[in-house]
Amino acid sequence: MQIEGSCHCGRISFTAQVDPSRVVVCHCSDCQVMSGSPFRAVVPAPVETFVLRGEPRRYIKTADSGNRRVHAFCGDCGAPVYSCATSDPPFYSLRVGCLQQRAELPPRHQIWCRSAMPWSESLGGIARIERQ
Repeated sequence: MQIEGSCHCGRISFTAQVDPSRVVVCHCSDCQVMSGSPFRAVVPAPVETFVLRGEPRRYIKTADSGNRRVHAFCGDCGAPVYSCATSDPPFYSLRVGCLQQRAELPPRHQIWCRSAMPWSESLGGIARIERQ
């Protein structure tokens, strides 16, 4: 599937090809803190299909395992755009919230569920307000 995405202010934009069956929700504590949300939805895009316009800021996170990952975000609006390996990445983990096609990319898997907020599975019963 061809996708298009951008940060909130539009300074960073990109296109790529993704496999919709590979959308994942991550509940790890890093994703919680770095997204400011209880989880983050991502989809991998092969490096050869990813076309980036604009220059994101980059933050390198070292995991408990010692693995290092680049987290790219807009230096103006702060929106997270992608993460990838620090060298020779085989793919970019695109932030689904930045994609124009986000409604067409429901998650198929959840990972790091041991870190999930206990209430994250029961959102269906909470009152909904369509606009504020």
